[in-house]
Amino acid sequence: MSVKVENTENKNEVKLSFTIEAAKFDEAMKKVYVKTAKYFTIPGFRKGKAPMQMVEKHYGSEIFYEDTFNELVPEIYDAAIKENNIAAVSRPNIDVSQIGKGQDLVFTAVVQTKPEVKLGKYKGIELPKVEYTVSDKDIEHELGHMAEHNARLVSIEDRPVEKGDIAVIDFEGFLDGKPFEGGKAEKHELEIGSNTFIPGFEDQVIGMKIDEEKDLNVTFPEDYFSKELAGKPVVFKVKVHEIKHKELPKMDDEFAKDVSEFDTLADLKNSIKEKIQKENDDKAKYETEDNAIKAVCDGVELEIPSGMIETEVDNMVKDVEQRLQYQGLTLEQYYALSGKPEAVMRDEMKETAEKNVKSRLVIEAIIKAEDIKPEDKEVEEKLKEMAKNYQKTEEEMLQNTYLKDYITENMKVEKAIQFVIDNAKFKK
Repeated sequence: MSVKVENTENKNEVKLSFTIEAAKFDEAMKKVYVKTAKYFTIPGFRKGKAPMQMVEKHYGSEIFYEDTFNELVPEIYDAAIKENNIAAVSRPNIDVSQIGKGQDLVFTAVVQTKPEVKLGKYKGIELPKVEYTVSDKDIEHELGHMAEHNARLVSIEDRPVEKGDIAVIDFEGFLDGKPFEGGKAEKHELEIGSNTFIPGFEDQVIGMKIDEEKDLNVTFPEDYFSKELAGKPVVFKVKVHEIKHKELPKMDDEFAKDVSEFDTLADLKNSIKEKIQKENDDKAKYETEDNAIKAVCDGVELEIPSGMIETEVDNMVKDVEQRLQYQGLTLEQYYALSGKPEAVMRDEMKETAEKNVKSRLVIEAIIKAEDIKPEDKEVEEKLKEMAKNYQKTEEEMLQNTYLKDYITENMKVEKAIQFVIDNAKFKK
């Protein structure tokens, strides 16, 4: 067998030319015959019992060629890629020039390769200083949410509906004098001012009294999901049954005891402040990392092979598919509901995919340039931490070679990004 490797006229692409001896091809054909004999029916023989030469005479030897190629080539191709240190990033484009029983198998495989990254400036880059502080307004906002969750509803009987009330109503919608589907409900609780109904509806409920009936004239938005109703003027017949008002609890130590493990409002506020500050610190950290990666990538000119981008798009589609499964949907249903076919979605993903691939390639180059790697102790500590979180034994996790390699690679990436940040100049 011989393999010749040469660069093509395209950047980041090589062509491998293979010649595999006829004897090896014929041997592989015999293996294929043994695997597929049960599918052949030849007159005068029980199904699957006809000799190979009879199958060839009846169907032609070429019936085995495709399966023989698939039986023989993948292992040979993978070995050639490894032996020649080719960093393949796409599926090979195969062109067979000779195939047949008693003949050498001759074919070429053109494959895209990982591009070489020439790093620009990654030490001493300028980054904006990202900081988020916690204001009294932030704390009060969080307390307001807690108060809303613990509010009690009080029935109102001596006044009409006001903004902020919850009106218990019956309603039925009519288009051109006829009721339309989905436009009717009884004893529906509507918070006035929540803007959950179409524009104009809630405003016209304001001022209505208990047992009052009223016709509301509204127009559906032009972009309403139902084409039959979009942009159409309709009439809703509405009756008010009850009026309720949220009574918020008093903000004091008793409130803190009711809604948390703290005995005082001051302690609750401090806890909220710490929680928000932690969220702000995480947000600032992620933004700083993104800024660092973007700044380094902006200084690198890189022609990314289309195969790498397509593979990244494939992974992004798989992520979408997994998220949809949690919602009980398939990709096909999503395409139908969104009106966006797969080709359009994949095309929209390409820009993000290209940025993702470029980021990874640049980070890999920094890891190589700075010989970045975690210490064994760091990896072990991470695995022990995971053992607690996933209720596994430390021994199980430490002996998992695949997981250990995965954690090591992740830590390399984290350390590379931190290296850029630690060596950056921050401007306020």
